[in-house]
Amino acid sequence: MTPATGISDILKSLTLDQTAGLWIDGQSVLCRGALRILRSPIDGAVLGEVHEAEAEDVDRAVAAAVEAFRQWRMVPAPQRGELMRRFGLVLREYRDPLARLVSLECGKILTEALGEVQEMIDICDYAVGLSRQLSGLTLATERPQHRMMEQWHPLGPVGVISAFNFPVAVWAWNAAIAIVAGDSLIWKPSEKTPLCAMACQRLLMRAAAGLRDVPPGLSTIVVGGRDLGRLLAEDRRVPLVSATGSVSMGREVARTVAGRLGRSLLELGGNNACIVAPTANLDLAVRAIVFAAVGTCGQRCTTLRRLIVHESIADDLVNRLKIACASLPIGHPLEPGVLVGPLIDAAALEHMQSALSEARHAGGTIFGGGILQDRVPAGGCYVRPAIVEMPNHSEIMYQETFAPILYVLRYAD
Repeated sequence: MTPATGISDILKSLTLDQTAGLWIDGQSVLCRGALRILRSPIDGAVLGEVHEAEAEDVDRAVAAAVEAFRQWRMVPAPQRGELMRRFGLVLREYRDPLARLVSLECGKILTEALGEVQEMIDICDYAVGLSRQLSGLTLATERPQHRMMEQWHPLGPVGVISAFNFPVAVWAWNAAIAIVAGDSLIWKPSEKTPLCAMACQRLLMRAAAGLRDVPPGLSTIVVGGRDLGRLLAEDRRVPLVSATGSVSMGREVARTVAGRLGRSLLELGGNNACIVAPTANLDLAVRAIVFAAVGTCGQRCTTLRRLIVHESIADDLVNRLKIACASLPIGHPLEPGVLVGPLIDAAALEHMQSALSEARHAGGTIFGGGILQDRVPAGGCYVRPAIVEMPNHSEIMYQETFAPILYVLRYAD
């Protein structure tokens, strides 16, 4: 299956068309903002198009979420949990087409995409149980004929800002908990993966069909760039903003939300390291390191980016890693056996090549990292994972490059 021939069937099975927009009051509404053509990172094929939201659209979405919150907070928590139970069942039914859409729109291999949808199912199951455990403490007090009682109340509309690399699971982690807690949602997905967001919205509405207490504005979507995220962070009607993305983005969101005494929940970038001691099982280490370093083509906050290995085993381990990385099947993420798909876009490729150039100037020795053009779909940004042996720490190692680059340092004691 290729994006050009597969996308229409996938969207049809999800009851979507190829035009995405604002979702408000239970229906899709086209915005008047700039038109964005949606292309697959696999081969550049057109997946659809979207008119981005503008400030007035965001205002409408937040207003709808506020009204929905006023209704939803009065629904008993176990009934709110029933919506999540039904959503989990719907996700089980549509697991395959949703996972394929994730692969087409963000480029991760199908196995990873299926795992991401399974994470959505798991959080739904968790939320169902949580909906019957929203209890508080009753505490003793020194005052006669008094007691102290703790209660948890719904907070309000929750803003969710998510990234392209986990286009469905991150929203679900937030949405499932917010919904059973009695909160409504305004979701600003990555402008690179809006079709995944619209698919999730359709499936949630399918789960809500027949439940009379679900208000139409319970979940709203606004599609666009960072300006929309800033509007959510600034809006006093949104008491909590949950944002996933870069550290710089998180700092901006945190400052803006804190400036109005709101709350922020941040999941930001990482620069993870693995220390390999002389007693390590190298067979196990190679499997763990390669998976951690190249999964999702290195485009995860949990990607392994620094390897700190004892000098007595460094040559052996690095040679094994080179062999493993050189043999990785790279290509179309929907093809069986492929383990690494493309980078999300040309900008990501440019950042990777720039980081490798800086590492080379700092004395690094680079294995791999080249751009692949043979045996991969034309139009996509496919690369061979890079192993960079560094003489010491350098500035580039302190930066999170969203690409499959593994820096190797040796230690003696």
